[in-house]
Amino acid sequence: MKLKIILSIITAIAVLQCVSTDTPVVSDSDDTLPSKIEASPEYKEGKFNDMGNALDMSFTDYVSTTWDFLFTRNHRTPDTELPVKQVDLSNFNIINSGQLNVTWLGHSSLMINIDGYKILTDPVFEKRVSIFGPTRFNGDVPLDIRQIPKVDAVIISHDHYDHLNKYSVQSLAEKTNKFVVPLKVGALLVDWGVSRDKIVELSWWQEYRLDQKLMVAATPAQHFSGRGITDRNKTLWASWVIKTPSHNLFFSGDSGYFGGFKQIGDRYGPFDITFIESGAYGEGWPKVHMFPEQTVQAHLDLKGKILHPIHWATFNLALHPWYEPMVRLTAAANFKNVKTATPVVGETTVYNMSIPAARWWEQSMQLSRGVIKSAVIESDI
Repeated sequence: MKLKIILSIITAIAVLQCVSTDTPVVSDSDDTLPSKIEASPEYKEGKFNDMGNALDMSFTDYVSTTWDFLFTRNHRTPDTELPVKQVDLSNFNIINSGQLNVTWLGHSSLMINIDGYKILTDPVFEKRVSIFGPTRFNGDVPLDIRQIPKVDAVIISHDHYDHLNKYSVQSLAEKTNKFVVPLKVGALLVDWGVSRDKIVELSWWQEYRLDQKLMVAATPAQHFSGRGITDRNKTLWASWVIKTPSHNLFFSGDSGYFGGFKQIGDRYGPFDITFIESGAYGEGWPKVHMFPEQTVQAHLDLKGKILHPIHWATFNLALHPWYEPMVRLTAAANFKNVKTATPVVGETTVYNMSIPAARWWEQSMQLSRGVIKSAVIESDI
């Protein structure tokens, strides 16, 4: 019994923070400009924390939740192989303006070509994200990272292990023009060998222009940060706006539902496509991850045209069945007349031309004998 409790504690920390021990904790002595940190409205008393303790779970809650992780099955991973497509780089390599295409690599990893600019978000190419953390249950990423051409920018939402991967960053360091990250995340990248002059660190509502046509803005998110037990909220987290004169995208990173989505929509919307998390939610942490119905509402708040759900069907990070996010999200989207893009991993969405709409998870769900008695189509928002 004692061993099970110890394993529960270790797994709780790993799952809820994707924690490992091979990375140094970010300290106040890193080489981010102190004046820039102190000037951030989100930085108070040595931490980025504008809303109190977002993940407000007691020690008992951690143990109880992890006990469920260890001993409750609930179809959290599929019983069959999920469909994937080998990535076709031809769309990503287009250099012409006037087009927008996005390839989903699973979870929050996207390959974006917006008017010829090549951008990656939260690239994670390893199968296991940390020593005790979860393993990809939808197979390997259907693209060898060595095949990725030079990219204009890698955008990181926050420092959790399922979003910021050391191997992937090091593999992309030489072929990336700029790494655009939230405040104080840059210290980790420098430690991993990325040149400081390639790193741009932003606070919420700050903008960075790669040139006269491409603008990236850090926008608020309701989440938390930390790669270990002692560094909670030592770095900032963010959602992102990616904009050219022809197209406009929103990337949520991780976030609970909050009023910030409407603020972002009013300031930067409307958006051609919104990439919003829909997965890894739970009753015990409603502030840091959205329920699927809230994902749809966030899309509406943002004034989005097409909703592309992310952060699902990749890692076992919550107690819900792996397919539940899409069952609930599509029901809510249909109810509110929201158009969705639902590619399989490796598939490309081409804006205004080819929007994947197949409910491909349903066959795998049925093979797993998965059932959701009723999909919720109205939220409490």
